[in-house]
Order: sequence, then C-alpha cells, then structure tokens
Amino acid sequence: MYQEIEAYRPQNEQEAGDREAILAALRTYGPFLLERNCTLCHLTASGFIVSARGEQRRTLMVYHKIYRAWSWTGGHADGEADLLSVALREAEEETGLAGIRPLSPRIASLDILPVGAHRKNGSYVGPHLHLNAAYLLTGPEAAPLAGNADENDGARWLPAGELEKWCSEAHMLPVYRKCLARLKQPGFEG
Repeated sequence: MYQEIEAYRPQNEQEAGDREAILAALRTYGPFLLERNCTLCHLTASGFIVSARGEQRRTLMVYHKIYRAWSWTGGHADGEADLLSVALREAEEETGLAGIRPLSPRIASLDILPVGAHRKNGSYVGPHLHLNAAYLLTGPEAAPLAGNADENDGARWLPAGELEKWCSEAHMLPVYRKCLARLKQPGFEG
C-alpha cells in the first residue's frame, strides 16, 4: 500500500499535497491507519464505477444514508492493506452488482476527504479524515442492483455528464471529475 501511494503520479497540486500528507501519516502511524480506531484519520478506498465506453457513459452511485447524497461506493480498510480489494468489496456490498472489475489496478484519484461528526448505528462518530485511494471500476449495466439497507437507500446508474445535477456534495464533484478525466488516460481507459 505504501509503495502504491508513493508511486502514484498526482494529477494536480491538490493531489500532490494530499499524497505527501498521506505518506507522512503512513510513516508516522504505519498499519494503525488501516483501522478505524485511528480516530484522527484512517485509510479508505472508493470505487468510481462506470459503464462501457461511449457517448452515454454512466456511473453507478449509491444514495448514502449518512450524507443524504448520491455518491460513489467505498469504505474503510478495516485492516486490509490491499486497497483495490477494499474498493471492490465495498462496491459489491453497496450495490449488489455482480461482476465488478477494475479498469486498472492503479489508483485513479488520491484525496484527503473530511468527514463531519455524525451518528452511525446509534453511536457518535467524531470528525476525522479519510485518506482515500479511488479506483476506476466497471460492471455490467444490465445486471440487477440491490442497495445495502444498512448504508444506503439504493443504487442507480446516473449519466456521467450530469453528476452536478445528482450529487449534492459540492466538495466531491472535483473528485468525480478527476476520475472521469482519468478514463481518457492510457492505462485507465474503460
């Protein structure tokens, strides 16, 4: 995981700064960052799931219960150092979609994402940071979907060109745009 983040080539100034901060956190906290009981910050992985190429490209989003917003899939590492495996596991758990696979094994976006204080399963969760690696994934658009009732109110394929209309978390739109831009780069094409 450290080597994968160290080898990551940032797309912009924000990612360059976030990459250095994540590497510093890894040097300081080591494997403890893989656990959510590292309450200041911890590693997470997300999947930006897209349909096949073409004019009508769509992205698979879930309606997140905590944030009350359409968003990508993802979750905590929970001790797993293979962040791509985390992204794939979370994508399947949150959408019920069988046959999800990576477009590339490489990280597509690297971000430090703030998480506000909230309640989860009746317990208080304080504000913290997600040190997030995102991967470009794909899956069969015609296959049945089943949201995860514990975490979301359903999954839906949305037009990739209309994310601004669907996603109410303004701070996530630049992250999603970075993922869409990666689709045009060698090694990430879908």
